[in-house]
Amino acid sequence: MLNSPIRLFRIFGMIEGTSLVILLFIAMPLKYIAGFPEVVTLVGSLHGFFFIVYLLVIAYTTFKIRWAFRWLFGSLLVAFIPFGNYVLDYRLQKSRYV
Repeated sequence: MLNSPIRLFRIFGMIEGTSLVILLFIAMPLKYIAGFPEVVTLVGSLHGFFFIVYLLVIAYTTFKIRWAFRWLFGSLLVAFIPFGNYVLDYRLQKSRYV
């Protein structure tokens, strides 16, 4: 299942991207509209963990397959943009790496 660095990167990219979307579009409204700040604490902690793992997977993938700088920079950039990992995953599917 996780036999290639790109596959590992894509899986963790989706996990990290999904956790960001959940944090921004579900947990934050629940905190500020419904008055449940505990949701942001829980989801934010999980997102932080997934973000650190995502950074480690980026480093692993970069060293393993000798990624071009644009892929390294792009993978770091999309971690801060909602739905960015989904766009990067689509671009990876169209690239020569998959």
